[in-house]
Amino acid sequence: MSAQRRQLHLNLFVYPGGHHEAAWRYHGSDPGRVLDIAFYQDLARRAEQAAFDAVFLADGPSLPDNVRYASRFRLEPLTWLSAIAAATERIGLIATASTTYSEPYNLARLFASLDHLSRGRAGWNIVTTGAPDAAANFGLDEHPVHAERYDRAREFVDVVGKLWDSWEDGALVADPGTGVFADTGRVHPVNHHGRHLRVRGPLNTPRTPQGRPVYVQAGSSEDGRAFAARYAEAVFTAHQTLESAQEFYADVRSRAAALGRDPDGLLVLPGISPFIGSTEAEARALQEEFDELTQPGYSLDLLRRLLGLELGEEELDRPVPRHLIETGGERGLGSRFQLVLDIVDRERPTVRQLLHRLAGARGHHVVAGTPEQIADILQRWFEQGAADGFNVMPPWLPGGFDVFAEEVVPLLRRRGLFREAYQGRTLRDHYGLARPESVYATTPAAVPVPAPTTAPARQKEHVPS
Repeated sequence: MSAQRRQLHLNLFVYPGGHHEAAWRYHGSDPGRVLDIAFYQDLARRAEQAAFDAVFLADGPSLPDNVRYASRFRLEPLTWLSAIAAATERIGLIATASTTYSEPYNLARLFASLDHLSRGRAGWNIVTTGAPDAAANFGLDEHPVHAERYDRAREFVDVVGKLWDSWEDGALVADPGTGVFADTGRVHPVNHHGRHLRVRGPLNTPRTPQGRPVYVQAGSSEDGRAFAARYAEAVFTAHQTLESAQEFYADVRSRAAALGRDPDGLLVLPGISPFIGSTEAEARALQEEFDELTQPGYSLDLLRRLLGLELGEEELDRPVPRHLIETGGERGLGSRFQLVLDIVDRERPTVRQLLHRLAGARGHHVVAGTPEQIADILQRWFEQGAADGFNVMPPWLPGGFDVFAEEVVPLLRRRGLFREAYQGRTLRDHYGLARPESVYATTPAAVPVPAPTTAPARQKEHVPS
């Protein structure tokens, strides 16, 4: 029997209103619904009808200072995804949470609860938080430096993993005949005493349907790549060119293999934000219409935060002053900084041209074309060693997603590149990932344990502890 053909993985990356900074001003948008949970539930149902792997909500623990001009407030994703879970059945639910501004016990409980109530659809997008202004919201005088944040993140993920494992699969007995509710011989304290964290455990929640939520990581810096290679099961990344994406794909997979992992247990999912038209000219005209709605005040502020450039509107049609960009310090360590710097070095744009490039999806790949052209790009990146799938980032919602689902997805299916329907029920099923075994799963049962009726078979873990 021949092996099943490799297929794309697709997530819907949801931003309030859409991913273009001017989405809320576009006549096809409905900015009055950006706080309406029914709007997001409906989006998730549409993505589920298209058999997408997951919906993904980004987050950050501070208010962006550009909210005057764009819908860039933050919705707490675990609360929001819990409501979405109640309105859907199969689609994965990926939430962002910071290792810098969270405590591992609380975070472990929150994600375990989401995985239980969704029957195994939770994923954790692990971030260290790059926004310095978050520090003051947590009583800190300054934001921890890049290396320190990643050092804490490594310890944090190890501890959270042990908490999720602290109940073995057979620990919840609930046997009226014997009167035993839990086999306490299979519930383990963590007793972690590390450089950054002290956690006793065990978790006060039984093991979840997936064993633990899927580990997702976003970041392409040197520290980010090393972190992804050790822990991530899916990597969200941003690339402007096929060559850049291929280099990242090969690098992070080789790092994973060097750590003893199966590289196929790590999915690389770049972001793509498509403007789609019946002709290429129509698609480009749509993109230009969005770009004309941008506010220079917002765009210049974005450039200040990304590159440290203080520019005025009178400089919009001048070349980006490359000589004024400082490449050292904390900002220079960020992967998004390097991505934007590469655009400047490669294309030598004017300030306005660069701002329009960034307006679409903050450095992710923005494309304009027909459904066939968009499908061609996805297929090329997928088949030429640049991606295992994509985070689809519609320029506006819901219309930007609807046209992708209705026009591009059928083309991918006809090419044999995307599923017709779900084959499993959990996010791990959709991603083709094994269900990890508890690190404590060595204890003999102390009491009779009824055979599970619906739990998936336990499989070996691909991610080293």
